[in-house]
Order: sequence, then structure tokens, then C-alpha cells
Amino acid sequence: MSAPDATAARRASQGASGAASGAAANGPAMPPGLKRMLPRTLFGRSLVIIVTPVILAQAVATWIFYERHWDTMTNRLATAVSGEIAMIIDQLERDPTPQGREKTFLSAARSSDLIVTLEPGKTLPEPRRPLRGMLERTLGEAMDERVHRPFAIDTRYAHEWYEIRVQLPDGVLSVTSPERRLFSPTSYIFILWMVGSAMVLFAVAIVFMRNQIRPIRRLAIAADSFGKGRDVPNFKAEGAMEVRQAAAAFLKMRERIQRQITQRTEMLAGVSHDLRTPLTRMKLALDMMGDAPEVEELQADVAEMETMIEGYLSFARGEGAEAVQPTDLTRLLNEAVNGARREGADVELSVPEGLALPLRPNAMRRCLANLLANARRHARHIRVAARHTGSAIEITVDDDGPGIPAKAREDVFKPFFRLDSSRNPATGGAGLGLTIARDVVRGHGGDVTLADSPRNGLRVLIRLPV
Repeated sequence: MSAPDATAARRASQGASGAASGAAANGPAMPPGLKRMLPRTLFGRSLVIIVTPVILAQAVATWIFYERHWDTMTNRLATAVSGEIAMIIDQLERDPTPQGREKTFLSAARSSDLIVTLEPGKTLPEPRRPLRGMLERTLGEAMDERVHRPFAIDTRYAHEWYEIRVQLPDGVLSVTSPERRLFSPTSYIFILWMVGSAMVLFAVAIVFMRNQIRPIRRLAIAADSFGKGRDVPNFKAEGAMEVRQAAAAFLKMRERIQRQITQRTEMLAGVSHDLRTPLTRMKLALDMMGDAPEVEELQADVAEMETMIEGYLSFARGEGAEAVQPTDLTRLLNEAVNGARREGADVELSVPEGLALPLRPNAMRRCLANLLANARRHARHIRVAARHTGSAIEITVDDDGPGIPAKAREDVFKPFFRLDSSRNPATGGAGLGLTIARDVVRGHGGDVTLADSPRNGLRVLIRLPV
């Protein structure tokens, strides 16, 4: 796949994110702090979008429930207990005899579940212990409103029992109330229901979102593989309607690119044949004309023209018809370096064993040969190194030549561009070596860049994604 084709495929794989970025740019800007807090994946952001409103709704419902619960239910329960205590005190004041007191205590235990005793001669300690917790404060307000006597509340009296002590003129009245008279278990039930429903909703959201995200991930993987020049024959459109539309657009784009590559290859095969035929006739005619100086010049011109045409066709063809296959990059580098050494280059190679990835081997071999030929033409010593960086394999070609000015390092990748404007074959080819090299690497989803070499020359960096 050539550079324009690979670029189109990469643009397709980045289309969705680019569209989303454009939409975000046209809308209101999100605060940077909030943007950093959001998950980076679509799955995480979708869960946040689904779960956050539910959590907020449950939080509001919980707050309203507790507000109503404590203001209504707990207040009513506390008022009822305080009213019964006030009634017991009134009954004791009307009949202070031991028989009347006993009758009042038995009646209270039978009708209200309150255990009442009198401690004659006792007094409550001063000052009163501060009331703690919502229940004690609510009960304290009810006691102040109904009883109008000094009191103390002990919520730690016994398990599921509370004690209210009231100061009377002849002693301390102890009233023990069961917890159910002052506290409703609906709060626990409500909390369990809210937490349980939230967990069920969260689990359903995870399952649902995974099924929705899976087709998007498959589309991204297919677009990335196609952008690296690898075929994706088993990909099919699936998922939600919008995802199917994106997948269908990707499939149509893939068909158009493959059709263009096929048509270009077939056209260039015909062009190659048509151009080689007259050149062959010219060479035969010149061979029959003898060894005159003019004939030698024409023969040199024909040879140069043949070399240039071969270079142009190789660039235009882009090795697009070659299939991607698992390739031993270590062996490929050794072959390229050995070929350069046979041409007289002084090349040092440093490459680990076992470097392998899917490549078009002939295209990559041509890319490395072009880079080494350029370095050999302008430098005395060349060093080739390769290393695995986790997500990619990096190949560096360093030389001790004059290098390329920084402002011209992108121009040299343009077709037919040469730093030597004289077009002298002795100082370079047709200006397609670096162009073909970048075209091949970009067809594999990578890139070729130029930088200063530690050897005071030029460094060519090839980055191939794994």
C-alpha cells in the first residue's frame, strides 16, 4: 500500500475521534479539571453517563427520605413516648400511694411496653450529659415540650433498649423503652434497597456497554490493521445502527482503495511494457551503429533513461500487490547490510535476534537498500541498529556524511526532489530513494524521519508498529 493509501486508511481509523473533537470544539468548553477526571475510554465515559444521574437521583431520594423520616416518623415516635411518660407522671401525682403507683406501673408495662420504676431519694447528676446523635436530640426536644422536667437519656442502656430518667420531687423516675418504640427499621431497608438496586443497575450497565463497545473496538482494530497494510477479510458490520454505518463506510473505503491499487498496478504494467519496447529498439539500433563517440553518448542517455523509468515505475507501483506475511526482520537487515557491503560500503550492524513482525518483505528490502545506497553515496562509514521498544520496532541508519540541512529534511521525501539541482547521475539518482522508503514504511503504518546523527552526519529513523 502506498503512502496516500495508507494515509487514507489512517484517516478513516481516526475519523470518529476527529469528528468527536470537532463537535467538542464547536460546543461549550469543558473545564480542564473535569476533563482530567473523566475516564479516557468510551466504555468508562459511557458508564459515567449512565450511572452518575442514577447515583445523583438516589442521593437526592435518600436525603429527602431521611429528612422526611426524621422530621416525621422519628419525631412522632419520640413525641408518643414523651407523651406517655408525661401521662405516667400525671397519674403518679394524682395517686402518690404505693398501691396507685404500682397500678400505674403495671398499666404502663401492659399497654405501652414501657418498664417504669421509681428510685426514691435519688437525683440526676448536674450538669446533664450533652445529647448525642439525631435520636437523642429528637427525643430531648419532645421531652422538653411534653414533660417539662429535668431528664437524662441513655441510648446505651442495653441492647435494643433505651432508658429515660426523669427527676421528680421524691426521686428519679426510670423509664425503659424498647428500641422499636423510638426507631424504625425502614432506614436500613431503604439503604439496602438503594445499594442493591445500584449494584444491579451497575452490573446491567457493564454488560450492556461491553456489548455496545465491542463492535467499535473491532472497527478500530480493522481500520488500524488496514492502515498498516494488513488485510482484514473477516470483518463485518455489526452493533448499533451508527456503528454499522461507520463499519459500512470503512468497508466501502477499503474496496475503493483496493480497486484503485489494482487498477494502478494493471495500468503501470502496461506503461512499463510500452516504455520498455521503444527503449529496447533504440538500444538495438545503437548497437548496430558502431562505436562512434556520438553513439556512446546516446547509449549512456538510453541507459540513464531506462534507469530513471525503472525508478519512476517502482515508486508509482509502491509494491502494492505484495502480500503481508510474518517476516524475520533480523534476517532481512542482515541481507540488506550484506548487499551494501558487496557494493563496497563500510557498514556496521547491531540487531538483536528474533525481531519479527508482519511485513511485505520485498518492499521492506527495497526500502532498506535505498537508505543504505543513499548513505553509501555520501558517507564513508554507516551504522545500522534495531531495537524493540514495546509498541514498535525502531531501525536507525547513522552515517558520517555531510548530512541534510534541517529545513530541507521534509523536502527530500518529495518525489523527484534533490539537493543537487544539477540532476547529475554521479551525485545521486532520480530523487526517489527516500520517497520510496517513506512510502513503503507508511504503507506498513509506520514512518521515516531524519535527524542529526551522533556520528556528526545524518540519522534515518524507521519506526514500524508491532
